[in-house]
Amino acid sequence: MGQMQLVAEVHGERLQQARQLFFDRGLVPEGLVDPLIIRSWERCRRFGLGDTGLTPVLSPMDRVALKTEQERNRCLLIQGRPIMEHVFEQIRDSGSMVILADANGLLLETVGDADFVSRADRVALSAGASWDENVVGTNAVGTALLEETPVSVLGSEHFLEHNGFLTCCASPIFGPDGRLIGVLDISGDYRSHQRHTLGLVRLSSAIVEKRLFEAVHARDILVCFHPRADYLGSPKEGLAAVTPDGQVLAINRNGTEILGIRQVDAVRRDFSMVFESNLSALVDRLRHNPQGSCEIHVNGKAIHLQLRGQLPPLAVAGRVFDEIPAARPAARRPESAGTPKLTLDTLNTGDGRLQAAIDRARRMLGRDIPILIQGESGAGKEMFAKAFHNSGPRRDSAFVALNCASIPETLIESELFGYQGGAFTGARKEGAPGKIQQAHGGTLFLDEIGDMPLNLQARLLRVLQERCVTPLGSTRAIQVDISLVCATHRKLREEVARGTFREDLYYRLNGMSVTLPALRERTDIRTLVSKLAAAETASRGNPVRFSEGALQAMEHYAWPGNIRQLFNVIRVAIALLDDAETLITETHLPEELFEAPLGGAGSTASAPAFDPWAAAPLEGASSLDAISRQAALRALEAAGGNISSAARQLGISRNTLYRKLGRM
Repeated sequence: MGQMQLVAEVHGERLQQARQLFFDRGLVPEGLVDPLIIRSWERCRRFGLGDTGLTPVLSPMDRVALKTEQERNRCLLIQGRPIMEHVFEQIRDSGSMVILADANGLLLETVGDADFVSRADRVALSAGASWDENVVGTNAVGTALLEETPVSVLGSEHFLEHNGFLTCCASPIFGPDGRLIGVLDISGDYRSHQRHTLGLVRLSSAIVEKRLFEAVHARDILVCFHPRADYLGSPKEGLAAVTPDGQVLAINRNGTEILGIRQVDAVRRDFSMVFESNLSALVDRLRHNPQGSCEIHVNGKAIHLQLRGQLPPLAVAGRVFDEIPAARPAARRPESAGTPKLTLDTLNTGDGRLQAAIDRARRMLGRDIPILIQGESGAGKEMFAKAFHNSGPRRDSAFVALNCASIPETLIESELFGYQGGAFTGARKEGAPGKIQQAHGGTLFLDEIGDMPLNLQARLLRVLQERCVTPLGSTRAIQVDISLVCATHRKLREEVARGTFREDLYYRLNGMSVTLPALRERTDIRTLVSKLAAAETASRGNPVRFSEGALQAMEHYAWPGNIRQLFNVIRVAIALLDDAETLITETHLPEELFEAPLGGAGSTASAPAFDPWAAAPLEGASSLDAISRQAALRALEAAGGNISSAARQLGISRNTLYRKLGRM
C-alpha cells in the first residue's frame, strides 16, 4: 500500500508541474504527462474552453429527448446493459459507476454506488449529459471517442479543474461495420483508482462488440478464427459474417488485425479471396461437428477456424430440406494442398487463340496500360482478369470487381466513386469508399463496361486522366493508384458509332485489347474438362474420368453458355455419380448436349421441358451430395413423382435414382 501511495504522490507532483507549464506559461509539458493527454489539452484550448478557471454550465437533456436518443441507440443498449450490470457487480462498493455513451459522447445510461452518484451529479456525470471533449474538456469518454482508443484520465489530467476529483477509464465500442458507435466507461473517485480498471473496461467493451456482431448477423454464417485454438469463443477471436454464397458481409477489428488486412479489403469480397480457402468445403467439413474447428493457412500463417450461426440449408422447389449427413466423411487433406492460385500460366490449357491472348496480356504486366477483355458471355473474362492480377506485381493487393450491368444506374455512381456522409437520402452518415478507392494499390475490374451510363463515362475518364477520385457530396479529390482491367461482350466500336459510348473513353480503355475465344472455337476442351473436374473433386480425394463418348459429346456441343455452362454440367455430372462410381458417361450428361446441332455460334436445340442442370448452382455453397439431391428432387417434382420420367430427364437409370432417393 505504501508503494502505491508513493506512486500516486509522484504522479500528482508531475501533474502539477505539467499544468503550471501548460496553463500558466503556455509550454508543452513533454515527459511529464502522457502525450495523448497533451494532445487533448491542446485541442481543448483550440476549442476555446480556456483554462482551469472556466466552468461550462451543463444541463442534461429532458427525459423525452433522452428517451429518443436511447431508442436511436437501442441495439447498443440492449447488448451493453447486461455487460454494464456485470461490471458493476465486480466493482460494487468501490465508489464507482459504469457509463454507456453514444458516439457523440452523450451519456445514455449509468449505474453506480449511491454515494458516488450524488457527487457525479454535481458535474452532470449522469444520463442525458454530453461529455464530448469540446464541451467538458479532456475526459475519458470524449477523449476515447476522438482518439478511438482506450483512455485513462486520472485526476488533474482532466482539462477542467473542477473535474479533478474523477478518475475515468473508457474504451470505444465499434459496430459490426467497423463504425465507432459508443464508449464504455468506469468512473470513480481519484483517490480510489485501481490500476486494473482500464483492462476491465477494455475487456468489457470487447464483449459488447462481440455481442453486437453476433446479434446483427444472427442469420448469417459466422466465421470465427484466431491463430490460437484456445482463443476461439473469447473476445479476442476474429469474426466475419458471410452469406451462404460466400460474400463477406462484415469483419470485426480483431479479424482484420489477425489477417493483416484493411476492412475495405475484406467486405464485399468473396470468402476465398479473404481466407484463401473454399467456403463450401469448410461448411461440409464442419457442418456435423458444430463445436469443432479446423486449421487453414492465410498468407502463410496458420489460423484456427470455426463456423457458427446459420449454415446454409438445401432449398428445393420452394421448400427447405435440411442437409442429410454425408454417407461417408470427406477425406482429410491439408488445407495448403488446395487449388493453386489462378494465374495466366494456369489458364493455359493448350488452345492456340487463348495462348495468344495470354501472351499479349503477359507483356502488359507491371505496366500502367489499361487492358480491355472482349468475348462472349461466360467465356471467362473475369477469370482472365483475376489471373492477370495474380500474375503481376500487384498480386498481393486488392482485386476489386464491379459489374456495370448488374447494378441499377442510380447506384453505379456511388458504388464506383464512393460518397461522403449525407450525400443523398439513405446514405450512411460516415460515408463509404467507392470501388476505385478500394482498389487503391491493386486492380479495378469493370465488367460489362459497355453498359456504363454516358454521364459516368465522363467521370471515369477524368479519374483515369488525373489519377484521383472525388466522392459524391465531397469537394476533396483523393489520389488513387490502380491498374484498370475492363471487359465487355459488346463491340465497343459499334457502340461508339451509335453514340452510346464515348470515343475518348474507348481509346483510353483500349490500351491493349485481348479477345477470348468462345468455348465452341477452342481446341482444348478435353484438357479444360479434366482441369475443371479435378478442381471440383479435390475436396473428395476421389478423381473422376470421362468416357470417350462423353468427351466427344462435349467437344461437339456448341456451348452457348461457354465455360460457365461447361462447369455447371461437369459439377452436376460429378454429383450424380454413385459413391463407388468414378466414370462419367453419356448418361450423366444432359440431353441437350445430344440434341443440339454440331457447331454454329447461334445454334440452339429444342430444350427439354425441364432441365435440372439449368437450376443447379454454379458457385453456391452446396456440396456435391447436396447438388445431387437438388437435381434429383427437382426432376422428380417436375415429373409429377414418376420415377422413370425423372430418371430419363436426369440421364441416369431408375435404380440409381432409387438409391439416391433412398438416402433421403
